[in-house]
Amino acid sequence: MDKVSNLPMALWKANLDLQARLGRLMQEGGQQWLELGTRAASDGAAQFQADARKLLQAGDWQALASLPFETFWRQAEAGLGEGKAAAEAAVQAQERFVAGLGEALQEWQRQLARAWTEAGIDAGIASATAGSWEALLSSMDQAIAAMQSAGSRGGARKRGG
Repeated sequence: MDKVSNLPMALWKANLDLQARLGRLMQEGGQQWLELGTRAASDGAAQFQADARKLLQAGDWQALASLPFETFWRQAEAGLGEGKAAAEAAVQAQERFVAGLGEALQEWQRQLARAWTEAGIDAGIASATAGSWEALLSSMDQAIAAMQSAGSRGGARKRGG
């Protein structure tokens, strides 16, 4: 078997490796979001249960009846500060994803260039592809920087009402 006949297998392997890395990135990102949501929900539920337990032990039925309403407002007020923390966590998660995506695409490109070189094919097209990926990743970096600066300026808008 000559080197050119190995090219389809090498390209297929490079694409399969890229798909596996992208799948891992998506899975890790989903896991991070799940943990963030679960933590927020469990904190609220634990606070509600602790308040209800205190009121039940005190026998304050009137306060117990208003507990869901009071808990809602307390969590809404606390949620304002938590919203900023959640936004920061989202930006960090996106940064990790973009960094992982960039690494995966660079490795994929190296694998493709190596396969073409081993097959004796001019890989001049790879340099044009590299420029495209670099432009894409640069645009993503700029978008993330813009999101971070908007968040640090207190990007929340006040509503009139």
